Amino acid sequence: MELFKYTKALGFMSQARFVIILSIVLFFAALALLTTRGLNYGIDFAGGTLIQVKYDTNAPIDKMREKLQTNPIFEGSSITEFGSPDEVVIRMKTVTSDVVVDIGDVTGETLKGTGNFEIRRVDIVGPKVGGELKEKGFTAFVLAIIGILIYVSFRFEWRFAVASMIALVHDIFITIGAVALFNVEVNLDILAAVLTILGYSLNDTIIIFDRIRENVIDSKNMKLADIINEAITKTLSRTTLTSLTTLFVVFTLFLFGGEIIHAFAFTLLVGLTLGTFSSIFVASPILVWLNFDVKNYHAKLAEKAKREAEKQRIRDQYESGVM
Repeated sequence: MELFKYTKALGFMSQARFVIILSIVLFFAALALLTTRGLNYGIDFAGGTLIQVKYDTNAPIDKMREKLQTNPIFEGSSITEFGSPDEVVIRMKTVTSDVVVDIGDVTGETLKGTGNFEIRRVDIVGPKVGGELKEKGFTAFVLAIIGILIYVSFRFEWRFAVASMIALVHDIFITIGAVALFNVEVNLDILAAVLTILGYSLNDTIIIFDRIRENVIDSKNMKLADIINEAITKTLSRTTLTSLTTLFVVFTLFLFGGEIIHAFAFTLLVGLTLGTFSSIFVASPILVWLNFDVKNYHAKLAEKAKREAEKQRIRDQYESGVM
């Protein structure tokens, strides 16, 4: 199925300069947000206790706060709605040995007289465990980046690898900036979303790069910008269909998936949109700015073909008994 029938190459590269300026502005805006505001780490990374409470009617948050203030265990705790007015989450950043033992029972006793409620969930993560999760999460991210760099360098060449890395950093950094802007709680779900964005964005970039490489081989006398325009235009239907169907699912999860999956879906929604955008307007123009030489690439291909032919000639002579 083709949404856009290929007749002539569209001028994507002519708009690259303006789009790159926009990307740079968004990148530094994300940097400013992360520097000034930082990330809102959830209990997965910061450690603490989370208690989910559901009432028969709208939760009396003010009354709950008054009750919690009477118990020193809940000092510094916060109460927020969790998807609907009748359900709330109590968060505490610190964990004591007393809390670990019977926090559910303590919460139930403390909230007596606030209405009919049910303790639906109690999650406890110690500060040490939270720190280890944060460290391992960062390690997983770095290893993923290194693996992608090696893979792209092996499959293409170093300029393609550098272009794809810049595009990935662009996607991840601006996505994390959006997470900071909207004060989304960063937990293991967000880490999973970020790693998913890495794979999705790279897949889109590799498909366009593969078509660029094919066009370079077939078009000896074309300028690189024209080759890239043709490659992007030929893959535009595939990119649009894949992106729209994926974003439709993620947007549905964002709207109707509930509070538990809301942050995960939001991160994917921003990251996947940026991934599609960067594959066309960030990764591809960088090849031009890195002075990817089409003629030199053809010379390398010819030299490689010559070596392969020589190896094959030697093998044929050996098998025929000439040597």
